Amino acid sequence: MSSVDIPREQWATRIGFIFAAVGSAVGLGNIWRFPFQVGQEGGAGFLLIYLLFIVVIGFPAMLVEFVVGRYTERNPVGALKQVGSGIWEYVGWIFIATGFVILSYYSVVAGWTIRYTILGLQDGYIADAAEAEAQFVSLASGLEAILLHAVFMAAVIAIVAVGIERGIELAVKVMVPAIILITIGLAIYAATLEGAGEAYSYYLSPEWGTIAANWQSIVPAAAGQAFFTLSLGMGVMITYASYLGENRNLAEDGAIIIGFDTAIAFITGLIVFPILFTAGVDPADPGAGAIFVSLAAAFGDLTLGWLIGAVFFGTVAIAALSSAISLMEVVVSYIIDERGVSRPTAAVGIGGGMFLLGIPSAYDLVLLDLFDLFADQILLVLGGLLLMILVGWSLSELAVEELQRGIGDLGSLASAWIWAVRIPVILVLLVALTLGILDYYEFLTGPFAEWIGEQ
Repeated sequence: MSSVDIPREQWATRIGFIFAAVGSAVGLGNIWRFPFQVGQEGGAGFLLIYLLFIVVIGFPAMLVEFVVGRYTERNPVGALKQVGSGIWEYVGWIFIATGFVILSYYSVVAGWTIRYTILGLQDGYIADAAEAEAQFVSLASGLEAILLHAVFMAAVIAIVAVGIERGIELAVKVMVPAIILITIGLAIYAATLEGAGEAYSYYLSPEWGTIAANWQSIVPAAAGQAFFTLSLGMGVMITYASYLGENRNLAEDGAIIIGFDTAIAFITGLIVFPILFTAGVDPADPGAGAIFVSLAAAFGDLTLGWLIGAVFFGTVAIAALSSAISLMEVVVSYIIDERGVSRPTAAVGIGGGMFLLGIPSAYDLVLLDLFDLFADQILLVLGGLLLMILVGWSLSELAVEELQRGIGDLGSLASAWIWAVRIPVILVLLVALTLGILDYYEFLTGPFAEWIGEQ
């Protein structure tokens, strides 16, 4: 069903598909992004809204991407061309652009995780927060950051170039169980620390006044995080579902994937915040470098912190790789399906382009924020919003019929799903997009404008 006559690959096993989707979801979004979002937005209040959005927004939206991918057996551009008409057929390009932009700077952040893994094994971590921040600034940009960005991107290219079954599926069957086991072990360790009780209170006891006072920032951040961590709005789940060769129960698979992803994100908080509170580090320290400054400083203050830190950052690096291969696969699948390019050539070409686009993010942290905010709060939410409108209001019968393959007659549950997509999903995404645009404008006229003035 491709635009060119090339045999399309498929997942060899169900567990391969589930691990690939879990691996995509369980990445930097969980372990890098989630803790600093929780800290920046006030702790348990953000966690509560985030979990609500996972259920109300994430699950229905994931099923939408699944049914579009499996029905069309195409990449996001080809899929939207097949099911859409007029301007709707161009929505797929938003997914391609989103994945391309995100992986360009995602790879830079992944390079930091490699460097901090090595740092723990070599010299350990600096306990003083100010010195740790100065160290991060020096390591996060410059030639070394660019080289590690290249190393990580080369690993992603190598896995994607091999193919679905022998590359992506084989890799995630190793990486995902490792991530799960290590995070559980770290959470058990964190529970023994002195600051665990205070940390759990901060992380698990929401203050309603904080939510009411800060909902304008919490809502777009939580919605964006829910989409980011589930790999929604990027075309990943459309692409991965397009490789399904049987009438799978998509609802069951979606629930398993979301369950694993949310559990890992939640457990990450149980690791990070006890370590921060034990070391006396403020969890509200904002910014993309939070875990590389605050958490690294906390590791420097703990007995055997160098070892715990190296294991933690090594786990983050593995999780980043499992997510990165899915982002690259979105764009590579388009090149293969629509242009007839061989998989190795497509992987090298797309990976090279992503590497070049990521160089500015490795040059200065302000530029990384420029890409991250644009992709996370605008592109990602916009693509998801448009897809939900198209499927929920124009393709509902097709969507229900496709979802029922492998499940059977859903009865009133089918209507409940469609109306969940039509009303709460679309409304939340619309509000999140509006607030996200305003937030991005503030960034452009604030920190970014100041940075431009200093150059």
